[in-house]
Amino acid sequence: MQLFNAWKWKIWIVLVFGLSGYLGAQLFVNEDKPDFLIGQTTHGHFQIEMECDACHGNGFEGDDGMQEACVSCHAAELKESQDSHPKSKFTDPRNVGVLEKVDARYCVACHVEHNEDIAHPMGVTLPEDFCFHCHEDIAEDRVSHEGMGFETCASSGCHNFHDNRALYEDFLVQHAGEPWLKPEGKMLAVEVAEFLQKNKNLPETLAPLDYPESTESQDAFVLWAESGHANSNIGCQECHGDAQSWQDKPTMETCETCHDTQVTQFSQGKHGMRLAMGLPAMTPAISMEAHGRLAFDAKHADTELSCNSCHNPHSVNRVEAAVDACLSCHQDEHSVAFNDSPHGETWQQVKQGHLPIEEGVSCASCHMPRIEMEVLGQNTVVVQHNQNATLRPNEKMLRPVCMNCHGLEFSTDALASFELIHNNFKGQPINHIPSTQMALDRLKKD
Repeated sequence: MQLFNAWKWKIWIVLVFGLSGYLGAQLFVNEDKPDFLIGQTTHGHFQIEMECDACHGNGFEGDDGMQEACVSCHAAELKESQDSHPKSKFTDPRNVGVLEKVDARYCVACHVEHNEDIAHPMGVTLPEDFCFHCHEDIAEDRVSHEGMGFETCASSGCHNFHDNRALYEDFLVQHAGEPWLKPEGKMLAVEVAEFLQKNKNLPETLAPLDYPESTESQDAFVLWAESGHANSNIGCQECHGDAQSWQDKPTMETCETCHDTQVTQFSQGKHGMRLAMGLPAMTPAISMEAHGRLAFDAKHADTELSCNSCHNPHSVNRVEAAVDACLSCHQDEHSVAFNDSPHGETWQQVKQGHLPIEEGVSCASCHMPRIEMEVLGQNTVVVQHNQNATLRPNEKMLRPVCMNCHGLEFSTDALASFELIHNNFKGQPINHIPSTQMALDRLKKD
C-alpha cells in the first residue's frame, strides 16, 4: 500500500509539472491565448493584451517591472502634459504618509488591468472619490468647494489628475466671457511641401522616371503628378527604388525617411501601437474580436492600419484622409453623425471649394489636430498623428482643438455632454460647468 501511495504521488507530481509546463509554454508562445487572461483589459490596452511581456516582462517582474513598462510607453505623454502628480512628489519624505493611503509612485496603484468590473473611464480602478485620501480638507482652503462630492473632482472643466494646465484659475479667468463661436476661428496652416524643400536634400528638377510599364503604373503616375509629392520633387524612385531594387508596396520605413515625426506619433497612438510592440498591424476586425470596441464597415474588416491605410501614396489627398478614410472604418454613433453635424457642414464646403481647409472641421481637426512643434531644429506646423494626445480624457482637446474656434466655457460644457458627443455636437450644451465662474468669484474675494 505504501509503495502504491508513493507511485501515486510521483504520478501526481509529474502531471502537475507537466500541465504547468504546457500551460506556461502556451502562455508565452501561443499568439492566440485569450483563455489565459484573468480578465478583460481596459480600452487603452486591449489591442496589446495578447503581448503579456509588454507589461509584465519576461518573468513577471513585480511592481518595479510593471512601472518601467508603463513609463516606457507613457513617459513622453506625461512629460508633455506637465504631470501634476509626478512620482517625485510621492518620493518626497514630507509626503510619506500619503503613500499609506495610495502608493502613487506606481501607476498600478490606480490603474489595475484585468479588472473590468471595477474599471472607470481612463482605466482608473480606485473608487471615484479617491481624491478624498489626500484632499479631505480642501473645503477649508477653497470655500467654493464646500459641499462638493469628491466623485465630482474629475468632471470636465475641473480637475485632471495628471494635467490641469487648461484649467488653472488664471487660465479660466483669462478666457472668461469669450463668445461660444469665435468669428476668426480656424486651424493652423500646414505647408508640407515648403518644409520639405527647405529641409530635405531634394533635386531642383525631377530625374527621368524609371518605373514598370503597366496600365496600373500609368494611372498611379497621373495621380502622382497632381500630388504634394510631385510638388516637392519626390519621384517614383524616392519611394519605390530604382529598376534593380524596385518594391511595389513601400513600407512604413520608406515613409519614415521623410516623415519620421509622423511615423513616431502614429506608433504612439491607437492606430500604430500594435506595430510598435512588434505585433501584426491593427485591423478593425482585431478590435471587434477583442471586445467589440469598434463599429466598422465590414468590407474594411481586414484593412491593416499603416500610413497607406489613410493616405493614397500617389494622390496624398489630405481632404480625403481627414474624413473619408476615417469613416471607412469608424461606424459608431459619434462618427456616423459627423456628416449631418455643424462640423460636417463646414467640411462639405471645403470639399466644394467654398472654404479653405483651415476653416473647415473634419474628423482629423479634432482627433489629429495641427500643432506647432520643433522639427529639424525649427518650429513648424504638423498634424498630430497620435490620437491619444487628445482622446482621453477629452478635456485634453480644449487648448489644441476646441478653442481654435470656440470659447472656453462653451467648450468645457460641450465636452461634458454625452448627448452632444454622441450626435457629434449638433446643438447646444444643456448643462453648465461652473468652474470659470468659481474662478472669477475667488478672484473678487482676493
